[in-house]
Amino acid sequence: MELHNNDHTYTSFDISRSSSQAQENLSKSRRIRNKSVDFDDNLPYSENPRLIYINDPRRTNDKYEFTGNEIRTSKYTLITFLPKNLFIQFHRVAYLYFLAIAALNQLPPLAVFGRTVSLFPLLFVLCVTAIKDGYEDWRRHRSDRNENNREALVLQVGEFQMKKWKKIRAGEVVKIHADETIPCDMVLLGTSDPSGLAYIQTMNLDGESNLKTRYARQETASSIFEGCNVSGLIRCEQPNRNIYEFTANMEFNGHKFPLSQSNIVLRGCQLKNTDWIIGVVVYAGQETKAMLNSAVSPSKRSKLEGYMNRETFWLSIFLLVMCSVVAVGMGLWLHRHKDELDTLPYYRKTYIREGRENGKTYRYYGIPMETFFSFLSSVIVFQIMIPISLYITMELVRLGQSYFMIEDKHMYCSNSGSRFQCRSLNINEDLGQIRYVFSDKTGTLTENKMEFRKASVYGKDYRSSNLTDDSVQDNSITDAAVPSRWKLKSEISVDSELMDLLHKDLAGDERIAAHLFFLTLAACNTVIPIVSQDASSSHGSSDSWGGVKAIDYQGESPDEQALVSAASAYGYALHERTSGHIVIDINGDKLRLDVLGLHEFDSVRKRMSVVIRFPDNTVKVLVKGADSTMFSILADTEKVDQIRQATRSHLTEYSSEGLRTLVVAARDLTDAELEQWQCRYEDASTSLIDRAAKLRQTAALVECNLKLLGATAIEDKLQDGVPEAIESLRQAGIKVWVLTGDKQETAISIGLSCKLLTADMQQIIINGNSEEECRNLLTDAMTRHGVQPANRKKQNSKRKKNSENGYLEIPDDTKSSNVLQRRSGKEEPDVCAPLALIIDGNSLVYILEKDLQSELFDIATSCKVVLCCRVAPLQKAGIVDLIKSRTDDMTLAIGDGANDVSMIQMADVGVGICGQEGRQAVMASDFAMGQFRFLKRLLLVHGHWNYQRV
Repeated sequence: MELHNNDHTYTSFDISRSSSQAQENLSKSRRIRNKSVDFDDNLPYSENPRLIYINDPRRTNDKYEFTGNEIRTSKYTLITFLPKNLFIQFHRVAYLYFLAIAALNQLPPLAVFGRTVSLFPLLFVLCVTAIKDGYEDWRRHRSDRNENNREALVLQVGEFQMKKWKKIRAGEVVKIHADETIPCDMVLLGTSDPSGLAYIQTMNLDGESNLKTRYARQETASSIFEGCNVSGLIRCEQPNRNIYEFTANMEFNGHKFPLSQSNIVLRGCQLKNTDWIIGVVVYAGQETKAMLNSAVSPSKRSKLEGYMNRETFWLSIFLLVMCSVVAVGMGLWLHRHKDELDTLPYYRKTYIREGRENGKTYRYYGIPMETFFSFLSSVIVFQIMIPISLYITMELVRLGQSYFMIEDKHMYCSNSGSRFQCRSLNINEDLGQIRYVFSDKTGTLTENKMEFRKASVYGKDYRSSNLTDDSVQDNSITDAAVPSRWKLKSEISVDSELMDLLHKDLAGDERIAAHLFFLTLAACNTVIPIVSQDASSSHGSSDSWGGVKAIDYQGESPDEQALVSAASAYGYALHERTSGHIVIDINGDKLRLDVLGLHEFDSVRKRMSVVIRFPDNTVKVLVKGADSTMFSILADTEKVDQIRQATRSHLTEYSSEGLRTLVVAARDLTDAELEQWQCRYEDASTSLIDRAAKLRQTAALVECNLKLLGATAIEDKLQDGVPEAIESLRQAGIKVWVLTGDKQETAISIGLSCKLLTADMQQIIINGNSEEECRNLLTDAMTRHGVQPANRKKQNSKRKKNSENGYLEIPDDTKSSNVLQRRSGKEEPDVCAPLALIIDGNSLVYILEKDLQSELFDIATSCKVVLCCRVAPLQKAGIVDLIKSRTDDMTLAIGDGANDVSMIQMADVGVGICGQEGRQAVMASDFAMGQFRFLKRLLLVHGHWNYQRV
């Protein structure tokens, strides 16, 4: 969820060169294409693109290689239910044991109980579990049937007709109306908006309620409006799980142009604020991105169940030994008394009664067989050593525990209207054994509601006052201030001095930098303005703009929304956005800017840029991004160096206060630079071979020698109860690790505010830029803080004994296990002080991929707190796997977004934070709750109670 690590935080939109100058420059760029520098093509090549013939499904699937649009989420069928369910259930060793006992009891010489009665306990357990699994799968079948039988408008014989979802095929043209759900992955051909703009809600994919924007290419949108026949060819990548990327190109009416993520709508999304859209199906059914990502979390077994399997195995061994002793004794006794068997009481070798059977063998099979039957009979007699009633009781107790957790009113989230969800019934008792908690930050510990707080403009710090946007327009801070014509839904604090600077009629460098600063905030984004007349306003006017209007901003990132809202509060209101231009209202004056291209935010560049043309025909590139990558691409001048130092100082101050920061810069482009960039941009954007890498190379052409404008600081507030919850978990001996994408200073500040870090902790900071540097930092930390790895013996006992101290002591006679232990040193304060490890994602790249994992594990497990900053989603899962692979302690991962799914699935217990059932984090989790603070009650109340009862 973090801004600096989400390569999907910003979504690109396509170029619409509507102005004549843009068309002229494009022609020039095509003429000089042969002179441009070639891309690095020594990258993996997609040799088998998918060919989609628009409105020709038969030709598209002529080889019958594409699946239909029917989906299936169920586990069983009528044929596979019984064998598959029994196979899964008999993974429990005890069930195999009970099955063997029941089978032995069916043999006449060995029957101790009634043959039918001996089967009842096992059949009861198997039937109850099978009924539960069957009911859950029946619900999936019912849901699949309802989903597959929904209908949508499909172009057939020249007109749109209703067709069931399950019969839709790749290549068909589908029409969707407002508030309807998208039935399959479609490339947009046209929308009800003449510019090809559409709004969708992706809540069922990533849980985000913010509206996302998608665009139909102008070439196809215009044809749809004109009613032309739709035909063409789309070359796209093969189906994959990445919902944030799409690489393809289209041939339409003799033109070839690129398609990206902004041109595709995915199955499960809903159409909002748009009357209709028309698209062509590229992925259907199980090949859609939503279905490829809908895999359930891996089956997890509780630690207690594994322990019981081991105990059952050893008890079985002991039982066999006992039965062997009985059998040997029986054999010796029979051998000793073989001549007296007919005269001994309670034993007969032959019939002694009169009649036909007199003298015949009386159930006697010889000494060897009698010895063997004695062994089997002993197994049946001693079977109570492993009681099946224990397993029946455990299942019933777990069911009761789940009921109490679900109905707990103290874990009901009133904000989202969601209650606790128990999605896995077989690991309840593990909640009482958690030793490590791995938590995401944004949206999990914080509210993910960004508020603009501070700004550094041209080296000067501006701090927001208590004045709001409405109070500014009512009280008129200065005579030069122009009243705002826009009323924002939320109040934005502004700085009066900065407001005065923006409204002064000056031509100085500071005024120009401030103007470009807020222009960048308003233009360099993918936010969509939704304008409506404010009926409640009492001071409307009759100008050409229609008086005071209410404006709301919808975007994929809360950070973007906060920055655009801040720009609007300072008089730079984003008023209109299409695929080819934007309109910004600057204190009542409209400024129309042509968008020539946009380079989306990614985790490699960690910045976003937009190339725009001003009305005076000048072209600028506006850039914003993380300070770690922005300062390296600034122009080297004496004036810039002074501003850079001042801005760095402000960024450090903002980060220490827990604020999220971005750096803003810009520069002018010459005609030659523009032509070269346009040529490279067109080639890269239409490429099917590593388009992202080529676009990064293209962005490097214009993202250089930038003029520093300033920096922004946004606050993401902590959720209620987070500090108290973390403090309680720490007091209970649970180690809390926070994995975030924020910069180091911001992460430390958040750690202090949520009581993860305390003043008495010694901080170990690892932020190396090479393998050797990371090795030296780890070795130095181990030496300086008096820690060393020890052997693996008595690991669990030592951890349990010293868990509340945050560090482990080594007794004279024993060493602890793989976990790092504190050495008795001469400096007693240093030895007793708790440690906190702070490590960045760049260091983790070298540590997790090299042979430094042992050193990291040794230091991390000796620390009371671990804070990982600037980490990528896969690194989060790697950290959890590192702990799981080297210790027997139970781990819990908690997160709220799609980027946390890998981490949640990797941990022993996964918890999703979300109020929406469609969120991927919840779908991949074992438990789900509304807020992080409920984790305290889940682990310390229900977890302890569950573990004690089970």
